[in-house]
Amino acid sequence: MTKRVALYARCSTDSQTVENQLLELRRVADRMGWVVVAEISDQGISGTKGRDQRPGFHRLLNGVARHEFDLVAAWAVDRLGRSLRDLVGFLEDLRERNVDLFLLQQGLDTSTAAGRAMFGMLSVFSDFERSMIVARVKSGLQRVRDSGVRLGRPPTDAAKIDKVKVLLISGAGIRETARKAKVSTGLVQKLKKELAAESAHSAAQIQSI
Repeated sequence: MTKRVALYARCSTDSQTVENQLLELRRVADRMGWVVVAEISDQGISGTKGRDQRPGFHRLLNGVARHEFDLVAAWAVDRLGRSLRDLVGFLEDLRERNVDLFLLQQGLDTSTAAGRAMFGMLSVFSDFERSMIVARVKSGLQRVRDSGVRLGRPPTDAAKIDKVKVLLISGAGIRETARKAKVSTGLVQKLKKELAAESAHSAAQIQSI
């Protein structure tokens, strides 16, 4: 069966060009008898950017979701993303839609048995990488705790909290209170709820006398 193929190319700077990548991919497509139904590129966009900042990649994923392609071909893995996790995540998206991936420089073709086996190994390494990152983060946080450093945001000054409460009791709004006390609106909302709870508690005690 003739495969419908989308060619994807990306380069990080405007001084570079995607044309050489596309040229090589066209040659492969011609040799393999693929039908190129789309040529998609991101010019001058870093591979570290997310989907929402890469319009070409966003379009590619939409085409995959609509099953417009049987295979996605790219010049190299780093054209798709900068991390192993990105690649495995992308491969999972393709596999859910029964779309294969061809990477020219890595010699990866998931339409073949060898390519599928390589994908399996990539998944294992990705899981290992994720677990290592989690372990490093936990270890780092524990070292910080052991050194006596307080984690999280520093506590808000008590005088500011009292000022917020006074302003709220006097009838000031949330935004006005936050501006005058120089604190976040989130903190003001939290303290307002605490005041309401304290008021309700006091009222209940009075009624019980």
